[in-house]
Amino acid sequence: FHKTVDGLEETYKERYKAGTTKRGIGPTYSDKASRYGIRIYDLLNSERFKQKLRNLFELKKKIVKLYGGVWDFEFDKIYKQYVEYGKKLKKYVIDTAYYLNKQIDIGKKVIFEGAQGALLDIDHGMYPFGTSSNADALGVCAGTGVPPKKISKIVGIIKAYTSRVGDGPLPTELTNKIGEQIREQGHEFGTVTGRPRRVGWLDLFNLKYSLMINGVDYLIISLLDALEDINPLYICTHYEFNGNSLESWPIQSEIIEQCKPIYIKMDGWGK
Repeated sequence: FHKTVDGLEETYKERYKAGTTKRGIGPTYSDKASRYGIRIYDLLNSERFKQKLRNLFELKKKIVKLYGGVWDFEFDKIYKQYVEYGKKLKKYVIDTAYYLNKQIDIGKKVIFEGAQGALLDIDHGMYPFGTSSNADALGVCAGTGVPPKKISKIVGIIKAYTSRVGDGPLPTELTNKIGEQIREQGHEFGTVTGRPRRVGWLDLFNLKYSLMINGVDYLIISLLDALEDINPLYICTHYEFNGNSLESWPIQSEIIEQCKPIYIKMDGWGK
């Protein structure tokens, strides 16, 4: 039912809709922040899980009806299904904060991989056109329980162009044949939805901001081959807003949508 709530909320938000995948992620994070979310630990105790699910079930039913949606979910069916999930997951459930810290303390190398992209971060990204979590290096500590002092290196990975899924301003966006060529050569289609991603020229201005908030030590540039046979190439170096050059990337989406990207022109290459 989180998926149903997700879709209804997106419709209600109109111009501020995030363009989500409608997988129920946002409403699930809302449950967490409201302190009535269901955690993996709850699935391991069927009676505790039943009580929490009942509360959540009735609450979401009211929300769906408030939005004018259709509620066609059965409590018993969901309960039994997730009790079985709990049985299957039980052997994998541990105190991950304790485990990870212990491994680091005994000299093991631990790698944390970020999801999505830095500028989709809920706190330091392009709100509200992002995700529901801290999708950058800032999320490592909060998400794992590993303190900042134990993070020794941060590696940033960028594409040789800009891409994104969902709504929101994208100053360097290409909606022409060049954009289609980059999309095809870079295989830019959503892994969850399969829908075409939006693409644009490389934006060094928002990259500079991303490097700052992530504290990147090394930077890897990928998908250079997606730019093959495109000549010339353009790279955005900064934005202009109301005729003035901005000093730093503006986090406010209302400002970004009014910005003009300023480019440098460079020679491309063949295959």
